[in-house]
Amino acid sequence: MDDRYCWAALQIALNLGTRSLLRLYRHFPTGKAVLEASAEELKRVPRLTLQAYEHVIEGRGAVNPEKTAEDLQARGVQVTLLGEPSYPHALAQIADPPVILYTRGRLPEQKLPLIAIVGSRRATPYGKAVAHKLSRELVQLGWGVVSGMARGIDTAAHEGALAAGGYTLAVFGCGIDVCYPRENSKLMKRIEEKGCLLSEFPPDTGPHAKNFPIRNRVISGCSMGILVVEAGERSGALITAHNALEQDREVFAIPGPVTSEYSRGANNLIKQGAKLVEDAADIIEEFPYLNWVPSPQTPPKKRLEPSLTLEESCVLQKLSLEPVHIDQLAEKTGLSVSVVGGILTLLEFRGLAKQLPGDYFINPEAVLDQKR
Repeated sequence: MDDRYCWAALQIALNLGTRSLLRLYRHFPTGKAVLEASAEELKRVPRLTLQAYEHVIEGRGAVNPEKTAEDLQARGVQVTLLGEPSYPHALAQIADPPVILYTRGRLPEQKLPLIAIVGSRRATPYGKAVAHKLSRELVQLGWGVVSGMARGIDTAAHEGALAAGGYTLAVFGCGIDVCYPRENSKLMKRIEEKGCLLSEFPPDTGPHAKNFPIRNRVISGCSMGILVVEAGERSGALITAHNALEQDREVFAIPGPVTSEYSRGANNLIKQGAKLVEDAADIIEEFPYLNWVPSPQTPPKKRLEPSLTLEESCVLQKLSLEPVHIDQLAEKTGLSVSVVGGILTLLEFRGLAKQLPGDYFINPEAVLDQKR
């Protein structure tokens, strides 16, 4: 029996935690050896808890690698074991790597540089626009984007990578067959087709709160650096940033308004030494040694610059990634609200404006420093 499924069967049948599984993996040469070990041999496993020891002793008779393999294969779930050539090298180097990766899609090429983009679930329109734009720019420069498929910044980061035809890796805090949040079901399918869904938790594992801090070390562990776009003072993104520091990864942050609760975490990271980021160049210049050459891709069609009237240009100049109300646009341009509304409709059609709730508008194509 393939040793991958022995370890998977042990984890699933005995409900072993990630640390207990790693301790067994580092002590025994194979999963089969765990199943055949004596009680004395199991007691000699360094730092194995009494609870984990009892789970193995009492439950290993029910472990069935053949049935586990059949079930996982029927679900289309790939299993990758720590130490295999396809296991992400960067992740294998952290102090506590997952023994097993359950995936759908394709794991990243080993030479592909990955950057994690994370932030608040309750992101502002500005934060989501920035995450989408930077993700898109980074994949165009040959990077892959890692995130957690949560609402807000994570979703925007994945969508930006996909919009540019690039690679994105979604790291789950539940089983990869569990869509969380549910509204990301379409995004989940797109990531599976173009990138990879990954979890250290077996299929059917629910989105329990305790799993997400555990998951965050994998997001940073897979990556060469982490970019925090928006984060409150107690955001899970800060846990990921802390993991990145422990793993000797680069930490980047997007500055935000001092009055915004969603920017306090990112601003504090900058105070503590994280690099302030305004564009993709601020990130890639920290990795001058990279010699990654991206796989040939069909270049995106170049957008033709539209011909704008003087009034249209006037309105467009007042739009940035910072939301602005239609009344403010009318005041700033000296045009009536009805005229500005008509112009915004035309700009939306051309992809140069996007309406947000409450009659606010942004220019999703604006450069980042236009907001300041």
